[in-house]
Amino acid sequence: MSDRIVPKLIVEFIGTFSLIFIGAGAAAVVGDGVGLPGIAAIASAHGLTVTVFAFAYGPLSGGHFNPSVTIAVLAAGAMRAGEAAGYIASQLIGGLVGALLLRAVLGGTATGLGTPMLAHDLALGNTTLTVTPWAGFVIEAVLAFFLCTVVLSTAIAGRSRNFAPLAIGMTLTLNIIMGGPLTGAAFNPARALGPMVATGNFSDAWLYLVAPIVGAIIAAILHTGVTRLTHEPIATAAARTPAE
Repeated sequence: MSDRIVPKLIVEFIGTFSLIFIGAGAAAVVGDGVGLPGIAAIASAHGLTVTVFAFAYGPLSGGHFNPSVTIAVLAAGAMRAGEAAGYIASQLIGGLVGALLLRAVLGGTATGLGTPMLAHDLALGNTTLTVTPWAGFVIEAVLAFFLCTVVLSTAIAGRSRNFAPLAIGMTLTLNIIMGGPLTGAAFNPARALGPMVATGNFSDAWLYLVAPIVGAIIAAILHTGVTRLTHEPIATAAARTPAE
């Protein structure tokens, strides 16, 4: 492993660890059934964490902190496969360590540690809603699509480069406000898998691992197509990474 990649892997670990410790930690502390104020608090915890760490580490690693973002950047041709594999490994380990530390400081798994789950009998006005695995898959894929589209459009394409971390953090916040009550709004395999391993609860794990990747690939395909149509330069593996 080259000396150049090591710092990138370290900060991807730290950023993902922070996202799970703060974001999933907020979900664990706030708990269920708290209404819009609680959802907004959880969404803000995730969004602000990504924003500040993307500003801090974006110039070094791009500040992905999410395997689906890394896959989108890879599929768009803006990073190499070996580097992407290293990023994903660091992110998954960071997510797991963050969840295990949460379990230690919260005294076990009684809080759920922010593990994402599909809604059952969710009260919506005069009715209740149960999110099926298929609907959950679509929601998680669409949320990942939104996030990856913003990353590719602001950071990779160079549009609003200085404000890319802010746009990405805001997207995370908006996604969770909408999707949090329905699926837990992980749209991040590391965010989902860490708490699942820490709690031993792997309900619908396939959905939370696969859906964000599908959304990421669709985002990369559309990004590349739009870039060609607008005659903008297409990112290459030698290009700068997001938020640089």
